[in-house]
Amino acid sequence: MTSFVVVPRSSLEMAVEQGASPVISSVFLADLSHEMENDGVETGRNSPHLSMQSLNELESSEKSGIPLNSAWTLWHDKYVRGATAAEYAANLRKVYTAHTIQSFWSVFNNIPLPSQLDVRTSYHFMRGERKPLWEDKQNVNGGYWKMRCVKHNTDNVWKELLLAAIGEQFNDNVREDDEVCGISISVRERDDIIQIWNANAKAVEDATVLNKVRDLVKDVEFFDDFYKSHQAHDAFEGVRPRPTKPPGFPFAKD
Repeated sequence: MTSFVVVPRSSLEMAVEQGASPVISSVFLADLSHEMENDGVETGRNSPHLSMQSLNELESSEKSGIPLNSAWTLWHDKYVRGATAAEYAANLRKVYTAHTIQSFWSVFNNIPLPSQLDVRTSYHFMRGERKPLWEDKQNVNGGYWKMRCVKHNTDNVWKELLLAAIGEQFNDNVREDDEVCGISISVRERDDIIQIWNANAKAVEDATVLNKVRDLVKDVEFFDDFYKSHQAHDAFEGVRPRPTKPPGFPFAKD
């Protein structure tokens, strides 16, 4: 069980619902954002860059902030058509791994919103320090829900999904042997692409993640939504499980 630093009772009640997997209130997270957004944090313009001042503040936030249930890492990349998994991995840039609510907001408030990014670039917000690669050993058995939204909704959807992820609000929407382990936003010329990664593709039939997304952003209409396992992609470069055969097939010769 995650251990938490001592905070005022009212804040703690808002931040954590007691249990083995604490759920952090989105109200608390949003209120904390307002407290921190003008607290010496520089706003990014066109690329995710953390200033030395922000890094110093982050170091302090990591020591004294309210711990998240698990760390989350923000990655940034630029799309390269036809890149191999190795080339894509080399193109990834790690922005920061946040371990506390305060450090999450310090990063979020210091980087450009998706609407400020260049076309064909992406943010990936991944559980732990896993890379946003299908072939990553922590992702290889999973997949993602993919959907599109119109550009004027992207910034709000991105923020709400991040808050849901760090607050573990998808816990009730996946099986016990599954978890949401990543949120990606890819900026395109017309509509933007959103992906929600999960760890266990075999558990997808019991998942209600898309229902949760629509509940989080009720006024947003998504389209072209579907689920796909990583191993189902033609470009997947990992080791696929060998297909099973009926007992005795091919039949042995007498």
